[in-house]
Amino acid sequence: MTETATRTTAPNQTTQADQLPQVHLPRNAAMELDLDWVARVQANTSAIERRAATLPGRRSVKKAHQAAWLAKAITVIDLTTLSGDDTAGRVRRLCAKARQPVRQDILDALGLPALTTGAVCVYHDMIETAVEALDGSGIPVAAVSTGFPAGLSPLHLRIREIEESVKAGAKEIDIVISRRHALTGNWQALYDEMRIFRAACGKSHVKAILATGELGTLRNVAKASIVCMMAGADFIKTSTGKENVNATLPVSLVMLRAIREYEARTGFKVGYKPAGGISRAKDALVYLSLIKEELGNRWLAPDLFRFGASSLLGDIERQLEHHVTGAYSAGYRHGMG
Repeated sequence: MTETATRTTAPNQTTQADQLPQVHLPRNAAMELDLDWVARVQANTSAIERRAATLPGRRSVKKAHQAAWLAKAITVIDLTTLSGDDTAGRVRRLCAKARQPVRQDILDALGLPALTTGAVCVYHDMIETAVEALDGSGIPVAAVSTGFPAGLSPLHLRIREIEESVKAGAKEIDIVISRRHALTGNWQALYDEMRIFRAACGKSHVKAILATGELGTLRNVAKASIVCMMAGADFIKTSTGKENVNATLPVSLVMLRAIREYEARTGFKVGYKPAGGISRAKDALVYLSLIKEELGNRWLAPDLFRFGASSLLGDIERQLEHHVTGAYSAGYRHGMG
């Protein structure tokens, strides 16, 4: 499968085209469920955990290189608010931050062009507010759906929720799978559910949230990843951010290798989104290095990689200001709005 356009730039060679999540690739066209492939999927937990444990100490970037990688991280953030007390005012402030995630004086000192985040992620009720606030920016609105975060509402309501979110203007839909299908090994049911959700999304891209902290084993994570991609997921995502255990490096390694295997077999590139618990700039650097090592530079772009985060952006901006001034500022200077 060939790309309709190919773009690979170094992290410090950010261009305007890299700042927004334009899609340059053919969309994952899905395939028939291959249960023989699923049955062969394995996960060597001890080896995966050993590899993941070495990652934070194996890759270190400093000074200008670190600033360039942190700027890259900003462009792949799904800036998120998923709270019961969300208001229109809070969402508008978040969208303003997505448009201007770093103070202009810091960008000028770094010699960087204007940046934006990859998307803004909200509940259904806030889609129209976010779409209006982001008008003209090119930043898409993502909506969590299908009974988020548990995914236990009736199927017809989950389908309708997707359809209503697409109608309201969401260009990306983050759906949650039924964990019971993975826990009981009912891969046909998971595949069928994912196919229905993909169809309901229409032209809007779908991110399949596996809720990996509730799947029991890394083998289940690997199998669920493969099945969701077979069914047409555009992205696979670790977590809702509401589980006790969210994104981890071992889980990420398993999911990235599933993506690599799927591309090798089908030719389709599928995106990856770790979410929940990634709040420090140094954690973002580890994830970016893992992506680069496992999948290559092409995945270091918002059409194939996102961070699901809210507080991460504030710490990145704080680190960039430290790079410019040599001093750390108070956290409140880098709020979300």
